[in-house]
Amino acid sequence: MYICRIFNRFTNKYKYMNNKLLPVLFGFFVMGFVDMVGVSVSYVKQDIGLSDTLANLIPLMVFVWFAVFSLPTGVFMGKYGRRYTVLVSAVITVAAMLIPLTGSTFAIFLLAFALMGIGNTVLQVSLNPLVSDVVEERKLTGMLTLGQFIKAISSFLGPVLIGLAASKLGNWTYIFPTYAALTAISFVWLYFTHIEEGKTASKQTGFNVILGLLKNRRMLAWLSIILLIVGFEVGLMTAVPKFLQERCSLSLEEGALYCSLYFAARTLGTFIGSFLLVRVSPRKFLLLTLLVAIICLTFFAFSSNIWVLRICLFVVGLTCANVFAIVFATAIQSDAPKADAISALMIMGVAGGALIPPVMGVIADAGTQFATLFVPIAALVYIFTVSIFFIKSK
Repeated sequence: MYICRIFNRFTNKYKYMNNKLLPVLFGFFVMGFVDMVGVSVSYVKQDIGLSDTLANLIPLMVFVWFAVFSLPTGVFMGKYGRRYTVLVSAVITVAAMLIPLTGSTFAIFLLAFALMGIGNTVLQVSLNPLVSDVVEERKLTGMLTLGQFIKAISSFLGPVLIGLAASKLGNWTYIFPTYAALTAISFVWLYFTHIEEGKTASKQTGFNVILGLLKNRRMLAWLSIILLIVGFEVGLMTAVPKFLQERCSLSLEEGALYCSLYFAARTLGTFIGSFLLVRVSPRKFLLLTLLVAIICLTFFAFSSNIWVLRICLFVVGLTCANVFAIVFATAIQSDAPKADAISALMIMGVAGGALIPPVMGVIADAGTQFATLFVPIAALVYIFTVSIFFIKSK
């Protein structure tokens, strides 16, 4: 009898979470699929025989849409709702994952990754605000952190699954139908989940409202950090397999596993950050971790010892794990009534993934993979400097 009472109390307490929150959190797992683009560049380059400049256009085709579609998605979301917008993103993502099944040409890959970028843009703009409709306000920060942790798990699994598909099944592109099926499950689960919106939703998400935020110097600074931290990560994951081929003569599959090492560290870093950020100043935490990341990435660029490379890459992933979450939360909390508009603006910064890889590709073709690593190092130095002035202590 006593055990039954405990069970009933437990199920009653978490019934709301099971019915409402879990399908929303699963959306963060789908959100992580886009991070496969970094390691995919090396495989597309190898399969088709592309130069680094052309191969690094693939991240451009993914992330440029964050600049194009973030603001229209914010307006669309204000008119049709957050849940409906998330469902639209799932449809676009499934279509993107099915396109590579029709062939393996450069044009097909560009189209697939472009649609993937559009779908992920719509998802990122709408999913974070949707969390606020299924949890209490006091739990929102914790749930958003949990969502980033789930996304990090998905990002970590991407290179592993691609490597397994390439080595065991003979074709890395089998990752696409797998992701299509998972996205379809996400769509069905959320479609049959009734969510009442309106508790925190703001209808003030027109273009004028969103663009008006750019008059705020701090908002511009936060946007620039998001722009560069995403570009840093995509650029680094694009360069790592090729850098290790050049520096340590590793195979492409072995080099790609180092991307999983990075994402495993980022997953752990997000998990640790969810506890530490409750107890320490986000500003101090951010500055300390960025300083360590800059030092370790510099050692990574100059070392040829395989264990030093592993440790440095792991520490870089660990220390950079919470930059996006800290800056995004800082921006959202700065003006709660405009949370939807701020979300659209900040997600526009994810377009940074389209800026750094092409620059690194040109440098690689003109020199070496070693030289390209100074681009992400410079990005971290900029983020560290700007954070000193525009991230407040709490």
